[in-house]
Amino acid sequence: MAPDPNRAGTSASTSAAKDDAVSKKKVENEDLSDEDLALKQQLDLYVERVQDADAGLQKVALESMRQEIRTSTSSMTSVPKPLKFLRPHYGTLKTYYETMAESDLKKYLADILSVLALTMSAEGERESLKYRLLGSEGDIGSWGHEYVRNLAGEIAQEYAKRQSEETPIDDLMELVQQIVAFHMKHNAEPEAVDLLMEVEDLGMLSAHVDKTNFKRTCLYLTSSARYLPGPDDMLVLDIAYSIYKQFEEYPNALQIALFMDNMQHVREVFTSCNDVLRKKQFCYMLARHGITFELDEEMAADDEDREMFQDIINNSKLSEGYLTLARDIEVTEPKSPEDIYKAHLLDGRASAGASVDSARQNLAATFVNAFVNAGFGQDKLMTVPSDSSSSASSGNWLFKNKEHGKTSAAASLGMILLWDVDSGLAQLDKYFHSNDNHVIAGALLGVGIVNCSIKNDCDPAMALLGDYTDKEDTSIRIGAIMGLGIAYAGSQNEQLREKLTGVLNDSKASLDVLAFTAISLGLIFVGSCNEEIAQAIIYTLMDRSESELGEPLTRLLPLGLGLLYLGKQDSVEATAEVSKTFNEKIRKYCDMTLLSCAYAGTGNVLKVQNLLGHCSQHLDKGETHQGPAVLGIAMVAMAEELGLEMAIRSLEHLLQYGEQNIRRAVPLALGLLCISNPKVNVMDTLSRLSHDTDSEVAMAAVISLGLIGAGTNNARIAGMLRNLSSYYYKDTSLLFCVRIAQGLVHLGKGLLTLNPYHSDRFLLSPTALAGLITMLHACLDMKAIVLGKYHYVLYFLVLAMQPRMLLTVDENLKPLSVPVRVGQAVDVVGQAGRPKTITGFQTHSTPVLLAAGDRAELATEKYLPLSPILEGFVILKENPDYREE
Repeated sequence: MAPDPNRAGTSASTSAAKDDAVSKKKVENEDLSDEDLALKQQLDLYVERVQDADAGLQKVALESMRQEIRTSTSSMTSVPKPLKFLRPHYGTLKTYYETMAESDLKKYLADILSVLALTMSAEGERESLKYRLLGSEGDIGSWGHEYVRNLAGEIAQEYAKRQSEETPIDDLMELVQQIVAFHMKHNAEPEAVDLLMEVEDLGMLSAHVDKTNFKRTCLYLTSSARYLPGPDDMLVLDIAYSIYKQFEEYPNALQIALFMDNMQHVREVFTSCNDVLRKKQFCYMLARHGITFELDEEMAADDEDREMFQDIINNSKLSEGYLTLARDIEVTEPKSPEDIYKAHLLDGRASAGASVDSARQNLAATFVNAFVNAGFGQDKLMTVPSDSSSSASSGNWLFKNKEHGKTSAAASLGMILLWDVDSGLAQLDKYFHSNDNHVIAGALLGVGIVNCSIKNDCDPAMALLGDYTDKEDTSIRIGAIMGLGIAYAGSQNEQLREKLTGVLNDSKASLDVLAFTAISLGLIFVGSCNEEIAQAIIYTLMDRSESELGEPLTRLLPLGLGLLYLGKQDSVEATAEVSKTFNEKIRKYCDMTLLSCAYAGTGNVLKVQNLLGHCSQHLDKGETHQGPAVLGIAMVAMAEELGLEMAIRSLEHLLQYGEQNIRRAVPLALGLLCISNPKVNVMDTLSRLSHDTDSEVAMAAVISLGLIGAGTNNARIAGMLRNLSSYYYKDTSLLFCVRIAQGLVHLGKGLLTLNPYHSDRFLLSPTALAGLITMLHACLDMKAIVLGKYHYVLYFLVLAMQPRMLLTVDENLKPLSVPVRVGQAVDVVGQAGRPKTITGFQTHSTPVLLAAGDRAELATEKYLPLSPILEGFVILKENPDYREE
């Protein structure tokens, strides 16, 4: 049999190939329709003519062939007829091409071969690209979309090959230019971006984006950045930032600047935008993100404006907005712990045990009361109205708590008056004159809590707490130091650095004071990579004796160090090297903590694998470093939905095969992954673990049930916890945990969230995450810390507490009620057309609550929002084009 004409044979075999083709033709012709047959014969004729000696004939044949192919490639549901009929001639034409002399006709033929190669060329040959580069410089789009996509794929392979061989790539780049222009014109922005990523030249984008497609392009860039390895991800975001700025889409540019943690970019956004209203909206975004930011003359020229902007950034409007929401939803009525426990819904035995007035139960009630009434300014235990001789009643509850319990009780007043600095300080004032040190410590901590995420020009927290950090009494020192850490989290305040590093160097300070000082420094300088503080904490760790390193609170020292590098990836390496020289008791613990903090919220898969590797070892009893490794998996993987689902599955495996110290940390990791987002599968896992035989696992699971339901009022979790409270009615420690969890589920009567992610899960607030991590690390040793005398570590959660609201305000920042649709957010990246961004929506009028994964959009054309994402405070301006129906 003659060689197969599909494979290019030598020119000698052409005649044999022809005979072969003739016999085939007979078979094929039988099942073709008349017009197909005509087309087939027509094309066969063209192929004959192309090989004719007469150049004129050749040209006509090529033209006609080209015409046939072009008109048919418009639809791509099946292989177009001309390509199908020309398949047998591919080899023939290829061989003939090699024999042709250089001329325009040769280029013409190359174009056609390039298109034929689309269906014919062998895998990995890249013939389509080869003939394209040899062909004429025509418009590639005219050959159809499929052809362009195929070329783009081949270019990517060719580029990689040429890069490794270091051969020039200029001809490829010219082609890339054409393809990108084609894709951008035809609404295929993701394909253009993918091609440019492959050939590492994203800068080319800015020339091709215009008003119609820049939003979709940037959306694709920002969402793909999460899956790119560094430093590519930052490069991609930088390009998205510059495109947004080019089209004056400043709010989006600001978000990307915050995501990259690039203060220079944030300043640029402020200086490039001249609209006062939009600047107010930027200020709200900065305030929600929780960073300290000082405006200067350049960013806001007018003094009055600047003062107003600074006020918004300082969050001084937060309390007011939150109470507006509470009034609108009609939940201002204070709740007592009993309203939360709902003991009457349980059968007899549990309620009988609960009536005993034990200190542990009162302490639990203190926390429940603080969490539930957080920010409302009134409750039924601490702030009883003045007509009933206030000093007596408020004092009464305080003294129903034992020693260190009084600290938490006094501090709970700060939580109830959260964000309301003026009345908060006024009401806490009376405790400063107490002669009980625990009460004073609580008042100091309360001052810190009231000032949490609120900045104030006259620095009341510094003025009140500054003098107490060097007192003799340890509980007072801890209260003041922790209060400063909470009030100034993320502010990088130099004055505090000197003051607190002084405490670290104090040889007389006890271990617990040092631990809380390290945490406070970590919170104030979160993510700053500050060398001096790192040095100070490292020295403190090195000076500890063997016995001190075994203490439960020592675990907070490496954590303070880790917080300095929160989310800063490689910057941690120098410090991690130093930590390898520590005493082996704490060396690995420190290593895991630093690694997990540095990569928190990055979604870095390699680091998750590394941490999983540490969890897979079966160790002897004394090792503690697997706890932070498990938490680390959650911290790194919480960055995006896919990683989050995978992490939940990996944690399931750890539960089955891990040692006891791993099992104790898994519930906490699950709690962090789904914080304020009660996913049913996680809820069931935690419910199962809450009856575990190991009481530490059960306690962690119960607390985590509270965390995943935090601020959601989730009825199912509330029911589970009620049943647990009757199940554990004899076990005081577990009952305490159940109570705390009940308080968390009803956090702020369901108006608050603990989720550190905001703005459609795009931005991660560093201070919020730092507060959560600190509390979870403390929970790794429940018995010694949370159930011991350091239960006030639970107040670190205040750093993550934010109203989960959408409050729309008018141009004078007064609340404005408009209808909005709230529904489940839909991912529309890279989808064609203008798909709906939410599904299953309900229409409410603002202010409204947003659950995890919800998105809101305005249901009226009358106003235009100044922020692309409707969350928190959103300023609306009237739409000039609006006409009443």
